[in-house]
Amino acid sequence: MGKWIGIGVAVLVGILVLTGISSYNTLNGLEQGVRAQWGQVENVYQRRADLIPNLVETVKGAANFEQETLQGVISARARATQATVNVDSSVVNDPEAFERFQAAQGELSGALSRLMVSVERYPELKANQNFRDLQAQLEGTENRISTERMRFNQAAQAFNTKRFSFPTVLVAGFFGSRFNEKAYFKASAGAENAPSVQF
Repeated sequence: MGKWIGIGVAVLVGILVLTGISSYNTLNGLEQGVRAQWGQVENVYQRRADLIPNLVETVKGAANFEQETLQGVISARARATQATVNVDSSVVNDPEAFERFQAAQGELSGALSRLMVSVERYPELKANQNFRDLQAQLEGTENRISTERMRFNQAAQAFNTKRFSFPTVLVAGFFGSRFNEKAYFKASAGAENAPSVQF
């Protein structure tokens, strides 16, 4: 009788160990997916940051262009670039750092939007081929940013869903902050309001 109890306990322990290993490996794979997607998000933000100096130089050539608007773009780019440089891949595990990164990038997006609105008053600048090319590249980059943020949110959702599933939640809890819940990109404040357009 004791022999059968011993075999039963050994089988149960084996099942628990295999379940723990499987859960750990699944979480690790999903974690790597989130980190890879985060790299793509940083990649497109970097592309935007690299385009801005060319845009600024082209706009500087326009006579009487609003210096305050231009300076706002330059300052926002500096802050967004600094936020990117100070971020490592652990930002996906730190909701506060993630929020700071998103706020800096949102500020740059707002400054670029104000710049593009200001350009409407400068027909010679709008007619400049270099400016039009840069504007098209920036618009394409903004679309890429949106796409990569969506893909990051999907990767974070897959990770979070698995992380909070039973019995994986027990394994994740055992490893502490190694498998923290992943934050999501959110819409900027006020994005729910339609922009006012005046002619």
